[in-house]
Amino acid sequence: MRSALVGALFALATVAVSQEDGAQQVLETYNLDDYECEHTGYQISILSYDPAIIYIENFVTPFERQHLLRATNGTFARSNVAGAEGDIVSNARTSSSTTVPSDAVAACIAERARQFQGLHMPVTHIEPIQLVRYNVGEQYHFHTDWFNKEATKPGGHADVGRGGNRVSSIFAYVSVSDDIVGGGTSFPKIKPPGGDGWCRFIECDNDYDAGVTFRAIEGNAVFWSNLRHDPAGQTIGDVRVLHAGLPVIQGQKVGMNIWTKEGHFN
Repeated sequence: MRSALVGALFALATVAVSQEDGAQQVLETYNLDDYECEHTGYQISILSYDPAIIYIENFVTPFERQHLLRATNGTFARSNVAGAEGDIVSNARTSSSTTVPSDAVAACIAERARQFQGLHMPVTHIEPIQLVRYNVGEQYHFHTDWFNKEATKPGGHADVGRGGNRVSSIFAYVSVSDDIVGGGTSFPKIKPPGGDGWCRFIECDNDYDAGVTFRAIEGNAVFWSNLRHDPAGQTIGDVRVLHAGLPVIQGQKVGMNIWTKEGHFN
């Protein structure tokens, strides 16, 4: 049933229009007048305290997932990678991505992400929500979400005027086909947890030295911190949260990136 619904949503694609026009035309087919932003009742499991990595069950509701797919249908384009000279197309990232239109559902999800990180966190520190789609063979090779010193230059992704560096990341699974094989989210530098309880969410058959790989499960999400303090007290990127979107061997997945900055995102 879910696969048929997702297929129907993707079939609404608008041809030969810009990304913004495509999303707007789809959104005009329905409204959110009766929509209420509610807590999902999500459950958390702490995988690591240092660095902070937290698994979140039921972070995105079925309605929100359907809405996100519908609102962005027909707007996906080849994903870019942030480079010293700006965003570039790279073989390291072969997925497609899009920015979620600003509406009541997107605002609700952003507020949920804000509260998850503490009531002191301003919602203005959160970047616009991004969806990313992985078809067969597509991946995002090992990378970090935080930016290096080159990006702190004026106009760079970590420029103070653009909110500085990324404090944290949330990656949620919006759509996962029933036949999915591969497509996990891998953290090679993180020590696997003990016991069998985590095997619902991570690949327990991997070699111990391979780190932790989260399986793609609809509605669930992974939160992690991106920055740490060095011995001198300076804030730096944490190499331990190196991660990858592993290649999809069969099926398709759509994920959601929520990035939080040090300051006001502009």
